[in-house]
Amino acid sequence: MTVRLTQYAGGGGCACKIPPGELDALVSSLNRTSSRPQDPAAELLVGLEGGGDDAAVVRLDGERAVVTTADFFTPVVDDAYDWGRIAAANALSDVYAMGGTPWAAVNLLAWPRDTLPMELAAEVLRGGRDVAHAAGCQVSGGHSVTDPEPKYGMSVVGMVHPERILRLDAAEPGRALTLTKPLGSGVLNARHKATGEVFPEAVAVMAALNRDASVAAVAAGIRAGTDVTGFGLLGHAYKLARASGVTLAIDAAAVPFLAEAGPAAVDGFVSGGTRRNLAWVEPWVSFGALPEVNRLLLADAQTSGGLLLAGEVPGHPVIGEVLPPGEAPVVVRG
Repeated sequence: MTVRLTQYAGGGGCACKIPPGELDALVSSLNRTSSRPQDPAAELLVGLEGGGDDAAVVRLDGERAVVTTADFFTPVVDDAYDWGRIAAANALSDVYAMGGTPWAAVNLLAWPRDTLPMELAAEVLRGGRDVAHAAGCQVSGGHSVTDPEPKYGMSVVGMVHPERILRLDAAEPGRALTLTKPLGSGVLNARHKATGEVFPEAVAVMAALNRDASVAAVAAGIRAGTDVTGFGLLGHAYKLARASGVTLAIDAAAVPFLAEAGPAAVDGFVSGGTRRNLAWVEPWVSFGALPEVNRLLLADAQTSGGLLLAGEVPGHPVIGEVLPPGEAPVVVRG
């Protein structure tokens, strides 16, 4: 029997995130409290105050800092092994987005054991393990619960040099803006869920590690960046611009897309998460006369997307530039 895992999920992949405006309010409420750890064992270098970075970073000494993160989501594709691969690549990306190297991970699994066979869960875990091992990251154990909706991801620990962290609040005017993976996984995942049509290019892109791009960015002296996931390119660009106090200018014609993404958007395969992303960023983005379908594609909720970096990385497209603060935090050209 063929099981369509996406039919067991209300949302898909990173499109099932809490809407960005609600999450902003939630995090802001935590920042307003004065709670701090008693006698902390390590210095917090990156936390909630940075504007929503991809992971927490604590210093061990002058040469080492620990990066820690967790990420999980509902099925984004029907194939269990591919879902595991994509979810693991997405979780590991949070470490790469900070300029770090993942060292160890544990699984996070929620499974409807009365309706889906445990053999499928094993395939999900196998996919996650294989991608983590390809990254040189150890995987051992984790935590599982029974849940009517399947969910999978990882908690990951990595290492980074304290002076080479990629962070949201370090973008400087005069830098190029680089994007390391094409957009469009959100609309293609929505089409896959609705029709069962498989998009091998999208699966390959989502399952690909951001390791090489992260290493190249750190080697190039880049110190500002994030990964592009559930809030779309525009949402993550806005967070980067807001935290750094700059304007990001994006050249719409330079942004790469997966081959079938445009037609999928035109045909209406746009998730609720993508529409919420666009509604959230519209007050902070100058679009000019850009058509709505193009705006939706730039706000498309990505799963395991690429890195958005304030600097040029050889081999990856430059999609704009970092400017001094101006008319809007994000400006989309043409």
